[in-house]
Amino acid sequence: MKILVIGGGGREHALAWKLKNDSRQPDLFCAPGNGGTSLFCTNLDIKAEDLAGLLAWAKENKPDLTVVGPEAPLCAGVTDLFQAAGLRVFGPCQAAARLEGSKQFSKEVMEAAGVPTAKAATFTDAAAAKNYVRQQGVPIVVKADGLAAGKGVTVALTLAEAEAAIDEALVKRAFGAAGNTVLVEEFLDGEEASILALLDGEHVVLLASSQDHKRIGDGDTGPNTGGMGAYSPAPVVTADLLPFIREEVFGRMLRELRRRNITYKGLLYAGLMLTKNGPKVLEFNCRFGDPETQAVLVRWDGDMIPALEACIDGTLTESLVRWRPEASVCVVLAAGGYPGHYAKGDAICGLDVANALSGVTVFHAGTAQKDGAVVTTGGRVLGVTAVGADLAAAVKHAYEATDKIQFQNMQFRKDIAWRALQREQK
Repeated sequence: MKILVIGGGGREHALAWKLKNDSRQPDLFCAPGNGGTSLFCTNLDIKAEDLAGLLAWAKENKPDLTVVGPEAPLCAGVTDLFQAAGLRVFGPCQAAARLEGSKQFSKEVMEAAGVPTAKAATFTDAAAAKNYVRQQGVPIVVKADGLAAGKGVTVALTLAEAEAAIDEALVKRAFGAAGNTVLVEEFLDGEEASILALLDGEHVVLLASSQDHKRIGDGDTGPNTGGMGAYSPAPVVTADLLPFIREEVFGRMLRELRRRNITYKGLLYAGLMLTKNGPKVLEFNCRFGDPETQAVLVRWDGDMIPALEACIDGTLTESLVRWRPEASVCVVLAAGGYPGHYAKGDAICGLDVANALSGVTVFHAGTAQKDGAVVTTGGRVLGVTAVGADLAAAVKHAYEATDKIQFQNMQFRKDIAWRALQREQK
């Protein structure tokens, strides 16, 4: 079996790793891949956004399955292109991927479906948006409508912060076309959690719960990032919440999309705020999360390929997904300066030692192989992932492995899973 994985980050390394361990032992190709995928995949010199290049390669090489990692090619319609060429691809069509590509569209669908979410208003004029903020009061959330690489959301605690975020998008055009429209959204208080679900157009299978850590600093301080770590399961997602999330969040969205003649097949990710009034959706993503994928996939027990194929074929069942009882933790090692300006090309030491530890897998994100060494190429460099008998053990193993790795100005959070550990102590 031949599989193409599109993307080159930590999520794609984790997907490729899981696929490689499938009982069918597929030949794997990664476009463009990274320094970690190069160890067991054939990396292709094709960017994830190069849809013409990807399609040309796929037509010539005829992969049995293509798995799309990042949101940009999905929103650009890579699934539609591949399907039109008779290729099997895991990932939603372009119309369905708008749930991530446009926060305005996503909010509209949620409201029509009756999915619990924050109240929001949409603006293209900065003065009107600022006037709305003054009427509503703070705290309040300002979101760029389109894809902004995880940097288009501001939780504003003061009026000045909200107005600055509005100006950033609508006046300074910091996010380009992605910021031509902004949503000004009600602030929701509670604890966040991530629920990833497989969908085949009709059926929903929830994956194991997880929780991401967005801010750069310990104690959730500093600027937002693409994610500095994750753990699974998230104890805040109690068993009694799962039927509600399956039906009132994913089930309602599937039905409303079908009403609009949109069939969602692939992975749908709900970022939830667990408020005192129940779960509410902060956002939907049309793909596996990063770094949640790293934490979730190391707990997936058995083959993943049958579940992905069932999503394509409309034959998805709960029996295709099983979970190991252990907990898992992913600690992201980032370049100094991230999420701002950071250096590239620094040599990474200690990877073999860390990977040799029991229960540890180091997923590469921003890395490349150069002259026999692994070097940094991105802001988020590695995802040190470990399983343990419980969450405390998984945290211990992950940080033991982290201590074995060094590169120039390496930074990481030292408190991944702190909320869950605090809850356990209580």
